[in-house]
Amino acid sequence: MAITAIQSTFEAMSKSRLGSVRTGYLSSRNARSDMAVSRRAVEVWRRWVLWSCRPVDGSSVGGAAGMRANLGSDRVTSQRPTRRMRQVDFTAAHSAHAPNDVIDDVTGTEPPDFASPKASDLVIAALIGGLAGAALAARSNRVAAALSTIGGATLLASAKAVARGRRRGIENQALWYRILSTGALVAPLGWLAGKTTSAGPTQIGTATGLLAGLLGVRPQKVILGPLVGAAVGLGLAARGRRPSPAAVATVTLVIYRMLSAAVFRDAQVTLLAVRANVADLPFVVPLEARSRYVGVDYVRSLAGVLGGSYVRDAGDAGIVASLDNLAGPDFDPGTVAAEVREFYEHTTRFALDIVPEWRTWVRPGYLLYSSLVAKPLGQANLPMNQRQAQRGVRSRIDTIDVDRDEIIDIRGWIRSFAATGEPIYVGIYTTYRHDDRGYVSVGFPLPQSSFTATLAPHARAGGGLVLTSRSALPHPGHYLTFIEPTSRELTTLGVPGFKEELDVYATDGELRADHAFWLFGLPFLVLRYRIRRKPVPSRATEAEPPA
Repeated sequence: MAITAIQSTFEAMSKSRLGSVRTGYLSSRNARSDMAVSRRAVEVWRRWVLWSCRPVDGSSVGGAAGMRANLGSDRVTSQRPTRRMRQVDFTAAHSAHAPNDVIDDVTGTEPPDFASPKASDLVIAALIGGLAGAALAARSNRVAAALSTIGGATLLASAKAVARGRRRGIENQALWYRILSTGALVAPLGWLAGKTTSAGPTQIGTATGLLAGLLGVRPQKVILGPLVGAAVGLGLAARGRRPSPAAVATVTLVIYRMLSAAVFRDAQVTLLAVRANVADLPFVVPLEARSRYVGVDYVRSLAGVLGGSYVRDAGDAGIVASLDNLAGPDFDPGTVAAEVREFYEHTTRFALDIVPEWRTWVRPGYLLYSSLVAKPLGQANLPMNQRQAQRGVRSRIDTIDVDRDEIIDIRGWIRSFAATGEPIYVGIYTTYRHDDRGYVSVGFPLPQSSFTATLAPHARAGGGLVLTSRSALPHPGHYLTFIEPTSRELTTLGVPGFKEELDVYATDGELRADHAFWLFGLPFLVLRYRIRRKPVPSRATEAEPPA
């Protein structure tokens, strides 16, 4: 099959004329010339992720433990998951996995040398520990300050060596070391705050807690941080002697992180895979943007790269080829109402009106995101209010037939503001099957990366259909993937803190859809869609033949 042949070229892109349906490059040379972000930048990002990415609860991610805890790696790597595009299944061979815990559980290969001890790492740790020791002993005499500096450097460098020695594969740094190192990092900041301001222990503790909470992102943490800081500042001040600002900052951060790890045990971000093959991550749609702007012409540019046959605004196309592709133990496509099925399989027959309902707490952050990220990026630019939504939504599906066999290989659903043409969403819709279940994966292209929403289908009372990532199954969820431009290898983060659910149903003779989103377990947005059938264009009266 043509698709099978295309899929088998993932690891030999430079020898392939077309490349992959889901990769987007003709050759490694084109990848180097087309991409705005270089391979060196991707490698820098990868190293930053391995050192800095951590789940909220502080537990280890990546490697054998991380993959099993988050996705059930034994199923992912041994069941030969298949992706279903158009109406054909195709499978890529999986590499053999050696029974060594150090082997990367996703890629089946030895991880890069990021976990091996390096002298530079120990020097950096010693430098951080020395600065912390000097800050903590700033009020002491020179001898005590020198001893504190040496002691801090020795302690943190030794801790670094122990933590690195116990680290296996791409596992994250041990929680105890992360708490110790961040406590050391904040000590000089506390000393600087005491030196440059007249803030007391309570103010310094509150400010440190607020900073820590903001770095934790989750709203609950933003609240917890200042409360812990204020309590620590008051407690240390109650001892009688004015405490050192560096000590207040350090104690605040250490106590906050310990409480945070104990209270918030559900991970919000997890490192799933490093340099994985596409076939190992069937729930990811690895189609990235080759420039800094995605925009409504993304599918056309992708067709130019793939060399496929491109159709703009396909006349009668759907976001899925058939709902039958989604059949499984929990979903029978036969229970879906005819109108709902028609919407999914013939989406272009319908027009959409949208009403956004934002929660108040997220509005300020979204306004900043929209101005600084969404509009310049040309992706995920949702209307902020009803006034913007009243400009109307234009919906179209662009398609690509890669091997020119008159069967759609890529479906891009593009929604934009009717008045201005600005993009709202640019999504690549695919379906695949795994363990006799069907899933919908929607890839949202980003520069050198892709954000994927993988959703499980469920029947709704009255013939509706629900697609949701709120599922106990291992595959549904959201994934941010960075894609190597030449090798097409994937480095993927799971984002379990983000959830969504799309509910399409018929009521009072009309189609409606409610698209709900959650962040950190808190609902923040519901998009209400009114779906109406487009008028059928009248046929011109046939001219009579001449007498």
